[in-house]
Amino acid sequence: MVQLAGKPISYWIDSTPTNNFPTLVRETFEGVSVDVAIVGAGIAGITAAYQLKQAGKTVAVLEADQISVGTSGHTTAKVTSLHQLIYADLIKQIGEAKARLYAESNQAAVEWVASLVENEQIDCDFSRQSTFTFAESEATLSEVKDEVEAAVTLGLPASFVTETTLPFPIVGAVKFDNQAQFHSRKYLLHLAKTIDGDGSYVFEKTRVQQVEEGDPCQVITDQGVVSAKDVLVTTNAPILDQGLFFAKTYAKRSYIIGARISPDRAPQGMFIGTGQNYRSIRTTPFNGDLLLLIGGEGHKVGSTSDTEEKYQKLEDYARSRFGVETIDYRWSTQDLVSFDRLPFIGKLTPFNQHVYVATGFSLWGMSNGTLSGLLLADTILGQENRWAELYDATRATPFVKPQSLKENIDVGVHWIGDRLKGLRHQSFDDVAVGDGKLVTIKGKQIAAYRDETGTLHAVSATCTHLGCIVNWNSAEKSWDCPCHGGRFDCDGKVLHGPPIKDLEPYS
Repeated sequence: MVQLAGKPISYWIDSTPTNNFPTLVRETFEGVSVDVAIVGAGIAGITAAYQLKQAGKTVAVLEADQISVGTSGHTTAKVTSLHQLIYADLIKQIGEAKARLYAESNQAAVEWVASLVENEQIDCDFSRQSTFTFAESEATLSEVKDEVEAAVTLGLPASFVTETTLPFPIVGAVKFDNQAQFHSRKYLLHLAKTIDGDGSYVFEKTRVQQVEEGDPCQVITDQGVVSAKDVLVTTNAPILDQGLFFAKTYAKRSYIIGARISPDRAPQGMFIGTGQNYRSIRTTPFNGDLLLLIGGEGHKVGSTSDTEEKYQKLEDYARSRFGVETIDYRWSTQDLVSFDRLPFIGKLTPFNQHVYVATGFSLWGMSNGTLSGLLLADTILGQENRWAELYDATRATPFVKPQSLKENIDVGVHWIGDRLKGLRHQSFDDVAVGDGKLVTIKGKQIAAYRDETGTLHAVSATCTHLGCIVNWNSAEKSWDCPCHGGRFDCDGKVLHGPPIKDLEPYS
């Protein structure tokens, strides 16, 4: 069993206090009724809640875990309109006018966050930074140059450079000036505290199980019911299966390590590479020095079991490229990638009048999540928003694009083929200490993990979302669904949607 370096928790979560927002307990909050119920307390949900509260609406934010411990608490926390390489492709796929709206909305999100931090005096390690998409070889240099040209055409603060403060040479990079970075959880905790009170609520440890649209809508949780005129579902992966978002996106998992580095050796700015095996790089203040954050090694959720190797590769990169001596943190994150690279924001389906969704941020949630919250708030308030049509959640989806075909065929392959997994393991004796395996017992597939004490944890291997077979994740000690990205801990508890029900325990 590999011993990984670093504390296995997101730095953003580890460096902030545990919250004290209440659970929706029937006896305490019987008959809660608000203008808008918001399911999910990440950046999209909290942004929408803040805007609506400021506009005089009453809101109830409902979070299954705690504020910003999901995707928003595991981000690299770059607030930027430079999304690696996207603008040249958008112009080609949807035209210059629509690509300009994507650029405009993401840049507006950057400036909205910056203004809010200043106006609210939010202590969240906010700083203005230049951001770069860099090429280390000629293989992707032409793409970088095309991106610069496209970004300039769309009015973004872009330029081409051949030198950066990275401690290794590059052949060229897109540079965006005056972007930003922050401590995502400090930022969201501050906003959450401004939302709670005066007829509005923030509920933690309250898992939404169902939404019934009506007059009013009923949001049914494991703790009680909230009534609301409108409901926003902002749970990264929508917990409601309407809208087929699980077929219009795929779930991608990636990895981050944090290593202490002195300011005189640290790169200045935010960086992301190009090509296969690219790296994301930035720093954040850390106990008088800086914490160097390096991310990468992304893959479709559930497609690999040896996830420990992902951390080892990032650690090797940090040591060889930046000369760091110790690894302080390691964590992983997950997001939904939209096949057309645009978020889905708006009505859940064409038939819904009061239930809305935001999803498919494609790894750029700090800006896409912010603009989603702003757009949803405008929608509820009846205010016209020029971005609405571009991101319409009910828009025609390019199912015939090669990527979407591949991913949806892959789902079918897993649904059928994975039922053969575990057939060669007919006994729990095949599960070694520290390992997880699929085992077939009396014709049923069981997901079994034996912890370091020798205790066996056994649950059904069938995902409670749409019945795919889960796969072991060695580094996170979790069971991950390769079809739509659901994740469960070794005891079957839901870690990540779209499933809302735990895996059944083996008995």
